[in-house]
Amino acid sequence: MTTLEPTKEQAAASREFAAGRNLVLQAGAGTGKTTTLELMAAADTGRRGVYIAFNRAVKEQAARKFPPRVKCSTGHGLAFGTVGFRYKHRFGGARVPAWKTAELLGLRHTLTVGQMLFEARNLAYITKETVLRFCQSADRHLAEHHVPLQRGAEDPQVHRVLAGAVLPYAERAWQDVSDPRGDKLRVDHDHYLKVWQLSDPYIPGDYILLDEAQDTNPALEYVLMLQRGHAQLVLVGDSAQQIYSWRGARDIMTGFDGTQLTLTQSFRFGHALAEEANQWLAFTGSKLRLTGHQNTTTRIAPADKPEAVLCRTNGGAMAEVLHQMDSGRQVAMAGGGGTLRSLAIAARDLKAGRGTRHPELFLFKSWGELQDYAENDPAGADLLPWVDLIDDLGTEIVLEAVDRLGSESACEVTVSTVHKAKGREWSSVRIGEDFTEPEPDALGRPGPIPRGEARLAYVAVTRARHHLDNGALSWFKSHPQTPPAPKTPERSSPWDSLGEPPPSG
Repeated sequence: MTTLEPTKEQAAASREFAAGRNLVLQAGAGTGKTTTLELMAAADTGRRGVYIAFNRAVKEQAARKFPPRVKCSTGHGLAFGTVGFRYKHRFGGARVPAWKTAELLGLRHTLTVGQMLFEARNLAYITKETVLRFCQSADRHLAEHHVPLQRGAEDPQVHRVLAGAVLPYAERAWQDVSDPRGDKLRVDHDHYLKVWQLSDPYIPGDYILLDEAQDTNPALEYVLMLQRGHAQLVLVGDSAQQIYSWRGARDIMTGFDGTQLTLTQSFRFGHALAEEANQWLAFTGSKLRLTGHQNTTTRIAPADKPEAVLCRTNGGAMAEVLHQMDSGRQVAMAGGGGTLRSLAIAARDLKAGRGTRHPELFLFKSWGELQDYAENDPAGADLLPWVDLIDDLGTEIVLEAVDRLGSESACEVTVSTVHKAKGREWSSVRIGEDFTEPEPDALGRPGPIPRGEARLAYVAVTRARHHLDNGALSWFKSHPQTPPAPKTPERSSPWDSLGEPPPSG
């Protein structure tokens, strides 16, 4: 636990917490949100609390810092202690291929909709994904909207027919994974979380601290709202960093009935980067504005050898990996290269005209079909950098590069998508080349900046501590909608005289 004097914002949050009020704490990038929660818990010696982290690594780090009267867990950890342990014998084991899942569910037919063919193994994969989406939702029953849209089959009528074919098997799969005595499918953690949610559980504790509340699983949100009758709720996060809505996560901070406070003093970077972040914040819809750390200097300038390069897409990340390797640097990729490998193998199969078993691309029977989809269908725009890369270099060069990837601890540069860089920081960061300027309108004027793209850019630029190379986001400075960079006040901080800021949260 830190014993340093809190900032004014942290002190205000602690007072509201001590008064027992439900609280929403909008904490900008690097503003020490976890340290603030520790301060709150340390000052409250009479109550017992629960801290809910986004993942296990954060939970384990928090458990070393919070006092013993605060239980540190993830949402899945809470569910496991109540119901998940009953399924322990069904965890792990060999991965079950889609054809085997189809066999176990009795799914033996194919589905043809127009020119589209869904084989039994495809339907089995979609069935498993349907159950997963249901488990992540707050819904009590499976429904058509839980069936995920398939690449190349986004037409509503096609989806309706697909959902009608999949839902009976999704019901059968859910009955199996929700029963500890089931014996067909492997149980995953989201399965028992859903069983826990449907039981309307009670979380013992006088207060609950939810971290990363801007990206909350709706099933967990439902459980948290049930606790309002007996527990004080503190939601902490940054609405401008909500970048996981594509997988069902929700920002439960906006609109929550509680005292709204902010943390704006960043301990990660200096004033120049705070000004950059504030310009992006203006486009996210957030009212939050950051102040840089007094004793930290952050340059915004080209970087020849950054510690990290952050990209928007997997295709852009792969292109950057190849560029860095050509420069003679040892390269790692955040999260490893498994996703890139499977995409490259899918491309090789499609080029050979034999289709692919890739779960996202199985509806495409040739490389030409995928090219057309990526180039002309808005739903496939995110695949275009990958398609262009394969067209330029071929699949074997990509697969060879994936084999040469090393571990982050042993490499000179880490390449990452922004999503995988969430919650992380590096001394120097360059923005990758696949961030593109908005399309111009009919009159040739620069188009508007979508809010979702602004959030991605805000997360990306705020991963740097001392040096940011804007790279492909440099166009932002000349965009007509970009506000002038406001001079952030050089606010003093209790940590300034110490030279080293506390850990950023």
